[in-house]
Amino acid sequence: MSKAFTKESDQDPDDDLESGAPPVPAGSKNYITPRGQRRLLDELRWLLDSERPEVTATVSWAAKNGDRSENGDYLYGKKRLREIDRRIRFLNKRLDAAEVVDPRIPRDDPTRIFFGATVTFAHADSREQTVSIVGVDEIDTARGHISWISPLARCLIKAREGDTVQLVAPGGVESLDILEVRYADIDMPAFQPVAPVGINPTLTNIRKTEDA
Repeated sequence: MSKAFTKESDQDPDDDLESGAPPVPAGSKNYITPRGQRRLLDELRWLLDSERPEVTATVSWAAKNGDRSENGDYLYGKKRLREIDRRIRFLNKRLDAAEVVDPRIPRDDPTRIFFGATVTFAHADSREQTVSIVGVDEIDTARGHISWISPLARCLIKAREGDTVQLVAPGGVESLDILEVRYADIDMPAFQPVAPVGINPTLTNIRKTEDA
């Protein structure tokens, strides 16, 4: 794993907060599925091999164009570099602490719920819901992917198919009947590079044209 731009003096205790991702509980392993680990690795490689070199070159080009204090391209580029370096530190930290758990590996008791399980349960009103228990960097509520540290996952973990568990929610305590537990591949989208908000899409082309 590359440690570029992660000097001791650069470490920021608020990196997790600023990333918008939930922190891993102190003393806990950072459980993650193989697909989730691949997505973080792909993002890290993109930042190191593509995004950071490109922004660095653009900042260098913009620095040549007049007063830096009034140079929007230069100022934005420097801000973007700080964001990239913070994200790189965050990804390195998450990946270093990662404990990869493959949901497809057979369990001794496939009816018992642990990390990687896909669980279907019924609410008190008979409404059924299916969730997959994943890592803190894999949360996707639209797909039913919930973190293993979420209140719902915590009340499900270690229970078995056929059990009834109690979920303590803001609206009160709710009984959930566990209908099915299965361990299978959990589908999630691959990492897709996204241009940050505020970037000038023509800036890179202008720089390349002038450098040619």
